[in-house]
Amino acid sequence: MIVNEIRCKSILNKSGIPGIDYALNPYTGCEHGCRYCYAIFMKRFSNHKEEWGSFVDVKINAPNVLREQLKKAKPGKVSLSTVTDPYQPLEKKYEITRKCLKELVQCDFPVSILTKSKLVVRDIDLFRKLKEIDVGFSIGLSDERIKMIFEPKSASIKKRFNALHYLAREGIKTWIFFSPVLPYLSDTEEHINQLFEKAENACVDYVLVDTLQLYPKVWNKVQRILQRFYPDFIPLYKQYLFHKDSYKNEMKGKVLKIAQNHNLPCKFTY
Repeated sequence: MIVNEIRCKSILNKSGIPGIDYALNPYTGCEHGCRYCYAIFMKRFSNHKEEWGSFVDVKINAPNVLREQLKKAKPGKVSLSTVTDPYQPLEKKYEITRKCLKELVQCDFPVSILTKSKLVVRDIDLFRKLKEIDVGFSIGLSDERIKMIFEPKSASIKKRFNALHYLAREGIKTWIFFSPVLPYLSDTEEHINQLFEKAENACVDYVLVDTLQLYPKVWNKVQRILQRFYPDFIPLYKQYLFHKDSYKNEMKGKVLKIAQNHNLPCKFTY
């Protein structure tokens, strides 16, 4: 892993995501190296030639920059993070996310967190000081074997659900980002039912669903994985590329039916 300590000019940026006013990304790049990651587009802005998932830029001055920006910013909901995981392994050493949270506590900005790491429970002391906080975990798979193929460096699914359950017991609003839904791998009724059953047991408040974004560079990476592990699925994924709208509608109906059986509110990004 190539790690660079950099200085940023801005850290609190306006967001176009519905319900989110600001995006705050303490890092550029991510150690998790998920094969389907759409954030590969960030290479255009970071001047990195290395493969996405092999480098991380640590914004070491982010807390100080945030403090100054918050003095002028209109109150609004802040997402940590919209592009890379705010609790990836390097956070244990640098604590950039934690330091930024301390600044947000001082101004009492609402915060929404999205991660794949159990490290998030470390900061529950700060969560308790916020008037509005929710924590989501990206969980697109319930099968650990498939998880290791597509997310080899991320926390196990079991650890993510354990962290969700712990946060929920402590009174923190929690949710699952069922994303990306992998066609023919995580979109079966059996898989979705398993995921919602675990979500119900973890006492999460709701599930947010999004489908796989196969941008050209992402498709190249996913196709290599399919060629190695699921070669018969390649023609099916090509069909998905050309019929995404009908797939999304079918997926929505399937998920809503299962969500009702588990009494879990379900939202969609599409």
